[in-house]
Amino acid sequence: MISNARILVVDDDAGARRLARATLSRAGFSIVEAADGQAALEAMAVQLPDLVLMDVNMPRMDGFEACAALRAMPGGNRVPVAMMTGLDDTPSIDRAFEVGATDFITKPINWSVLPHRVRYMLRASIAINELQQNQRRLSNAQRIGEMGDWEWDVGSDRLEPSMQAWRLFGHPGDAAHTGLPGFFATVHADDAERLQRACERAVEQGEGFAIDHRVLTWDGAVRHLHQQVEVIERIPGGPARRLAGAVHDVTRSKDAEEQIRRLAYFDPLTGLPNRLLFTEQLARALAQAERHGRRIAIMFVDLDNFKRVNDTLGHKAGDELLKTASARLAGALRGHDVVARSGDTRPAPLDLRPAPLDLGQPAGGHTLARLGGDEFIVLLTDVARPEDAGAVAQRLVAQMSEPVSVMGTEVFVGASVGVATYPDDGADIDTLLMNADTAMYRAKAAGRGGFQLYDRSMNARALDRLRMETRLRRAIERQEFVLHYQPRVDVVSGRIVGAEALIRWQHPERGIVPPGEFIPLVEDAGLEITVGEWVIAETCRQIAAWRAAGLKPVPVAVNLASTHLRERGLPLLVAHALREHEVEAPMLEIEVTESILLAEPELSCTIATQLADMGVQLSIDDFGTGYSSLGYLKRLPIAALKIDRSFVRDLVNDPDDEAIVSAIIALAHSLKLKVVAEGVETREQLAFLQSQRCDEYQGFLTSRAVAPDEFAELLSRDLLPLVRLVA
Repeated sequence: MISNARILVVDDDAGARRLARATLSRAGFSIVEAADGQAALEAMAVQLPDLVLMDVNMPRMDGFEACAALRAMPGGNRVPVAMMTGLDDTPSIDRAFEVGATDFITKPINWSVLPHRVRYMLRASIAINELQQNQRRLSNAQRIGEMGDWEWDVGSDRLEPSMQAWRLFGHPGDAAHTGLPGFFATVHADDAERLQRACERAVEQGEGFAIDHRVLTWDGAVRHLHQQVEVIERIPGGPARRLAGAVHDVTRSKDAEEQIRRLAYFDPLTGLPNRLLFTEQLARALAQAERHGRRIAIMFVDLDNFKRVNDTLGHKAGDELLKTASARLAGALRGHDVVARSGDTRPAPLDLRPAPLDLGQPAGGHTLARLGGDEFIVLLTDVARPEDAGAVAQRLVAQMSEPVSVMGTEVFVGASVGVATYPDDGADIDTLLMNADTAMYRAKAAGRGGFQLYDRSMNARALDRLRMETRLRRAIERQEFVLHYQPRVDVVSGRIVGAEALIRWQHPERGIVPPGEFIPLVEDAGLEITVGEWVIAETCRQIAAWRAAGLKPVPVAVNLASTHLRERGLPLLVAHALREHEVEAPMLEIEVTESILLAEPELSCTIATQLADMGVQLSIDDFGTGYSSLGYLKRLPIAALKIDRSFVRDLVNDPDDEAIVSAIIALAHSLKLKVVAEGVETREQLAFLQSQRCDEYQGFLTSRAVAPDEFAELLSRDLLPLVRLVA
C-alpha cells in the first residue's frame, strides 16, 4: 500500500509541485496536484488521498484553513498532513499542529530525503489507523459482550480502566484514571470486603483470582459482575506490581439463574415453596430435631370443595381460589410463624441469594408450601406436644370455613387437615408425609371441615381405600361395572315412559358397592370422563338388547359429570355409540346438573346443541339445588327439568317445599319443558304432583333401580300400579 500510495501535493508554486511530482513518482507514489487550499478540498471531496503535502501560504485558501477543513470531512481525520513552511517560521509550525497537521517539512526541501519522510509518515499513519481500528473493535466487542478491562499499578495506586469497564462498574461520565478504592467505590457494601481481601491476597501472594460481586450503578440499579484478575508484573519472589482485570456483566445470566431457581423451588401460582423445596427443608428440620431432641409436625391441608368450584366456575376461578386459600392459610399462622414466599421482603427462613443457594431451616415457626392441585402442607418446628399442632390445625380449619368470593360468586370451600408428628408418627420424610396424608383422608371421611391427628389404626383404612381406588381403575376393563335402571313413570297414566341408568360396582369380594361409596373415588381419581363414556356405550348396548328381545324400549337417561358437557369430543362419542348399536338418538337422554351453566356456558351450549341436532335430549338433574341463569337455561336445548328429591321428601308437610316444587313446575311449563320429580315414595306426594300437573316421576313408590332383566319384566307389563310402595 505504501509503494503506490496516493499523495496530494498542494502548493501555489508550480515549480515546487513539479519537483515534488518528479521525486515522489520515482519512489513509486501516485501524485495528485492542487494549486491552493480550495482546489485541494475539491480533489479530496472526490477521493481522499493517503497523505497530503500542504504549503502554508497560498491564495484563495491557505494551508491552515484547508487542513482544518480536511479534518472536518468524513474520514479526513485519518489522513496524515505534512505542512511545508519556512525553517524559521515557528508560529506557522505551532499553528499547523493546532489545526491538525501530522508533521511539518521545512523549506527549502531536501528532495532526496522527502520520499523517506513520506514513507515514514505513511507507515505511522497505517499503524495508528490499525491501532484505532483495533481499539474500536475491542471497544465494540466489549460493549456487545458487556465486558471491560483495567490495569492497576500497585505502587502508585494508578488504575486505568477501559470505557466499558468504567461503565460496568456503574460510574457516570467518561472513563478516568483513578485509584483502586475509587474504582471499586461502587461495589455493593455486602461484597466490598470480600473483593478487597481478594485483591490484597493477589498482591501479597502474586496470584490471580476470579470473583463474582455486585455493584450499585449511579442510577441506583444493582448489577452483577464477574471479574477475572491476573498478576501481570511482580517483584521476583515478592508481591505483585501490576494487576489486570477483565470484567464481565453477568446480570442477565444471574437473573436467569434466579428465575430457574424460582421455577424449581416455588409454585408459580401462589408463590409458595413447592414440594421439592419443602422436602429439602423438611429433611433439614428432621436433622435438627434429631440433634436437639425436638418434636416437629407436618400438616396436610386439602380444600374440601375445590373440585366442585373448579369444575363449575372454570380453571380461572380455581386459580383465584387457590391464591385466596394460600393467603388465608398464611394468615392463620400467627406471631413468629414464617411463611416462605418467592420475592417476600420479610425475614424468611430461606436464603436464596444467587451464590451459594442456601435453603436453610428456620430456627422456629412454620413453613407453608403447596404440593400441587388443592393440597397444601405446613411444617411446624419445635412442637411441645401433638396437641399444639392440633391447635394450629384448628386455626387453619376455622380460617377456611369462612365464605370466599371467587369471580363475584360467594362459595364455601372448607378444608380438611391431617397431622403427623416426629418422632411419634414417623422418623423419616416418607413415613411422615404418608401418615399426614392418611390423617387428612380420615378427616375428609369424618365429614370434612375438620382435622385429625394420625393414629396407627388409620393405616388399615388408608390401605383399604388405596386398594379400592386401585381396583376401581381396573373395574372397567374387568367388566365389574353394571347398570341398574329406575323407571320413569307418567303421572297421569302410570305407564313407564323412560328410565334412568344408575351405575353400580360389582366388587369381586364385597359384592354390589353402592354409588355413595365409590363415586367420590371416581372423582378423586379423575375417572369421571372414562366412566361416563362407558355408561353411554353400555346404555346403548342395553337398549339394543331389549329391542332384540322383542320389547319396546323407552328412552334411557344417563348422568354425566358437568365437565363432560365441556368435552368437545362428546358428540362424536355419542354418535359412535348410537351407530355401533343401531339405536335411534331420541332413545338416549343425557342428564347434567345446573353447574354447566356456570363454567364455560358458551362451550356447553355449543356441545348441547350438537347433541340436540342429533336427536339426543338433554335434562337438568337436581334442579333447584344449584345456580341457574335463566338466560342460558333458555338458550340450552333442554327437554326436561328434574326436581331434586330434597324438595319432594317433605312435600306434603313443608309449605316451603310445596311452593318451590309448584314454582319449578310452572317455570318449566312456561319454557315448554317437561318436569320429572325424583324420589317419590308416597301416594300423598304423587297426589300433590298430579294436582300441579307434573309430567313424570320416579322413585320407590313404583320401583327402585333394578337389574336389566328385572327392568325388562317391568317393560313387558307396560303399566305399573301407582300405589305399589317398594321397601
